[in-house]
Amino acid sequence: MNGEYAAYARRSACEEFLYNEAYLLDDRRVFEWFDLVTEDIDYRVPVRTTRERSADEEFSDQAYHLKEDHESLRVRIERLENDFAWSENPPSRTRRFVSNVTVLDADDDSFDVRSNLLVHRSHEDSTTPDLLSAERRDTLRRTEDGLGLAARLVLLDHTVLPTDSLSIIL
Repeated sequence: MNGEYAAYARRSACEEFLYNEAYLLDDRRVFEWFDLVTEDIDYRVPVRTTRERSADEEFSDQAYHLKEDHESLRVRIERLENDFAWSENPPSRTRRFVSNVTVLDADDDSFDVRSNLLVHRSHEDSTTPDLLSAERRDTLRRTEDGLGLAARLVLLDHTVLPTDSLSIIL
């Protein structure tokens, strides 16, 4: 396999993974989505802060909207599916738009992938949807069942969330 074709095949596989997980989450098939997560998942959504232009980093390394591992994600998913998930009862209607998928680094077993995410979320009878935009930095790893999500860093474009709760998977 030549280098150009191999790069195309890697990016195509990563795009397919990201589009598939978006469909699963938008269809509220969260347990099927959870099957795509590896046992050592590191899932973080750090708080964005407004800082001076000279600051090195806009994101906190100590404050997170979400900081999850496999077990806490499992609990979150199970909670979404019971009657006590008050913020998701009735459930949000979401549509995820994934774009600008770029494979930054790859070896035989894993891929570091960057993508953009736009989530359109409507809830109850509200006529004003929530829009969340972010850059995602993922590590996808080959497993026995195909690619798995081993790490996700979601860098929201917002310093103040334009939604009442962040009870959905980004």
